[in-house]
Amino acid sequence: MRRTLASAAVLALGTLTALTACAPVDEEPTASDPGSSPSATEDAAAQDPAECVTDDMLLESGVLTVGTDSPAYEPWFVDNDPTNGEGYESAVAYEVADRLGFSEDQVTWVTVPFNTSFAPGQKDFDLDINQISITPQRAEVVDFSEGYYQAAQAVIALEGTAGAEATSLEDLAGLRLGAQTGTTSLTAIRDVIQPEEDPAVFQNTNAAKQALVNDQVDAILADLPTAFYISAVEIEDSVIVGQFQPATGEQEEFGMLFEKGSPLVACVDAALAAMREDGTLEDIETEWLSDVVDVPELQ
Repeated sequence: MRRTLASAAVLALGTLTALTACAPVDEEPTASDPGSSPSATEDAAAQDPAECVTDDMLLESGVLTVGTDSPAYEPWFVDNDPTNGEGYESAVAYEVADRLGFSEDQVTWVTVPFNTSFAPGQKDFDLDINQISITPQRAEVVDFSEGYYQAAQAVIALEGTAGAEATSLEDLAGLRLGAQTGTTSLTAIRDVIQPEEDPAVFQNTNAAKQALVNDQVDAILADLPTAFYISAVEIEDSVIVGQFQPATGEQEEFGMLFEKGSPLVACVDAALAAMREDGTLEDIETEWLSDVVDVPELQ
C-alpha cells in the first residue's frame, strides 16, 4: 500500500501546498494556533526534543499515548492500523516519538472518536493526531502543536453527473452536498458554498461515500488527499471536481491536539521544528501524499 495514493492518482510526488481537514461545524479555520506567540516556532527550534520530555508530562511513565479515530482512513493510515508506521499521520507520529526519545514499542495507540477529541476536559491520551484543524474556538479548550500539514477542501462527484459538471462554487450551491459531521468540510458547505438545500450530514467518511454511490447526494467534500484516494481507488468513475480554500483566505492547518495546558506541546513543537528544518517532514509528505497541481481551484 506504500505510495498508494500517489501511484493510483498518477500524479507527481512532492510537497502538498493545500489540503483539508476537520473542525466543528461552527468553526472558522486559522493558519496557526491562536494561543501561541509569534516566537513559538523560534522557541521550539531552540529546544532539544530528546531532552525535553519528563515522566510528569505523560499519562504513563516511559510511554507516549497517541490517540486517533477508528476507522483510521488512508492515506493518513494504512490498513486501518495506526501502529504499523505507514500512512502520513502514522509516520509523522512515530517520527515525532522517536525524536522525543521513545522507541516504537514505547508508543501506545488509543481510539479517540473524532468529535470527542476536541471536547474540553481531561484526556486519555498524550496527543491526538487525526486531521484536526487548528481553530480559535477549539483552542479555547484544548492545545495544539504547530501545524504539521496545510489543508484545502476538495469536492468529489461521479462522472457524468451534475456534480462533476460544476466549475465554480456557485455551480455547487444548487446541488445536493454532503460531508462527515464535525468537519471543516461540512463547515465549508454551509459557510462558503451556502447551498440552497441543507447538506447531508454523515457519521463518517464511509457513510458519505456510500451516499454518493447511491445517488443520495450529488457531491461530497473531504480533505484533498482523502479525495485523491477516494477517486483513484475506492469509488469507480468518481472524479475530483476541484479544490478551494477557506473564505478568509487563511491557510488551514492540521495540528496535534493536547489536553489544555499540556507541557508536552513545546516538546512536540521542537520535534516538528527539527523535522521541518532537516527536510524529514517534507520527505514524509512526498512518500505518502501527492502533489495537487492538476486539481482546479473553484472560485
